[in-house]
Amino acid sequence: MPMPATEIEQLVKTALPDAEITLVDTAGDNDHYNITVVSKLFAGKNRVQQHKMLMDALGKNMGGRLHALSITTKIT
Repeated sequence: MPMPATEIEQLVKTALPDAEITLVDTAGDNDHYNITVVSKLFAGKNRVQQHKMLMDALGKNMGGRLHALSITTKIT
């Protein structure tokens, strides 16, 4: 079963409560997304560490219920 945008946003907000999230379903199939996350919690971390924080928030859903995710992170 594909992963709806609301569930992705909820997982990210749980891990990064201050996150400002822009999520776009690029294929209209709840399986391919572009996500931009802005958070002060990214401060002091390099891009790889920021992306890892996001991937950790999504957990085992990546590669299963969520097939493709293009990530952009920014610091507030």
